[in-house]
Amino acid sequence: MAITLILLVLSVPAVTSKGSHSLSLHSTYIKGKTLFPEYSYTFMLDDVVVGHFNSKTLTYVPKGNTTDEDDVIDPQHISIISKYIYDDFEERWIVLEGGNLTDSLQVHQKMVLCELLNNDKPGQMISRSASKGFTTDELCYLDGKFTYQGGSYFTQQELKLHLQLSMWRHENLYYPACIKTLKNYLKKRKKQVNRKVKPRLKFIQKANSDSGGFRVSCLATGFYPRHINLTLFRDGQPVADHEITGGDLLPNADGTYQMRKSMEISAADKHKYTCSVTHLSLDNKLDIELEFDPGEPFKSVITLVLTVLALVLVFGTLVLVSGIIICKCRRRQAASLKSDYSAASTSEENMDPAS
Repeated sequence: MAITLILLVLSVPAVTSKGSHSLSLHSTYIKGKTLFPEYSYTFMLDDVVVGHFNSKTLTYVPKGNTTDEDDVIDPQHISIISKYIYDDFEERWIVLEGGNLTDSLQVHQKMVLCELLNNDKPGQMISRSASKGFTTDELCYLDGKFTYQGGSYFTQQELKLHLQLSMWRHENLYYPACIKTLKNYLKKRKKQVNRKVKPRLKFIQKANSDSGGFRVSCLATGFYPRHINLTLFRDGQPVADHEITGGDLLPNADGTYQMRKSMEISAADKHKYTCSVTHLSLDNKLDIELEFDPGEPFKSVITLVLTVLALVLVFGTLVLVSGIIICKCRRRQAASLKSDYSAASTSEENMDPAS
């Protein structure tokens, strides 16, 4: 469950606009024998977890609130939304699985998200459902218009009724409640979600033993908020998308983010590569350049080998000198003992026996 929940959490940037704020609910419903609760959900303000549902007490539990947030969420709204999502899960389980339990776990998920644009104008509201790791359908409500994708498991008549009911619920319950709650949260946690941290940018060049060429990567890390544009250029022209791998947005342990884009380069490549980044924390774009030098890795290896040889030579010299000194000391000690022994013998021979 933790893995699939993370997948939904990381999908949030794909459905929100740059610079906007969002409030999202990520819920999971599990049928089968498991240590996890049957029904659970998490509330997120942008990418910050602000609360979760306690399946034992059936209550909403705030998280990480440094100020009084009792007036942020209307308990009645939470109760309505929780019951709607749970009933929706039950309906999907019956439709998709026939209400039958199997030996394997059956996992259904739902993400509900609304956003507030830069001009403080309400944006879209999205409701996305997934089953067994795949998105089954998606609802989108914006400016009084309602769009829908998926739902092949419904008959035409069931789908028509489902959409009519969903339209009424979104227009009269979910959308107003979500936008109001989002605005309330932004008043309380505006400083937390509006912080800006500049990205650190660097090129990484590594030899590829399989191809005989090199792998060049541009890494932007330590930035917040999550929206960023990272582009690779070759001699001033954007590198084609099919040549680039990576580009996924990944979280760091400190709450910031990172993104890496890589490409393969031949050993004979002589082009100039540039990595360019635009981000809300930057007044202008941030660029770094890589003057590609195929011999650079080998120069590093040669330098390392020469350093090791020098250390071995110095160590060997020290050992040799120490050995010579020790040998000389032992010879002197042996000569001294021999001299003392000879002197003692001569003295004994010259002594008078009668005395």
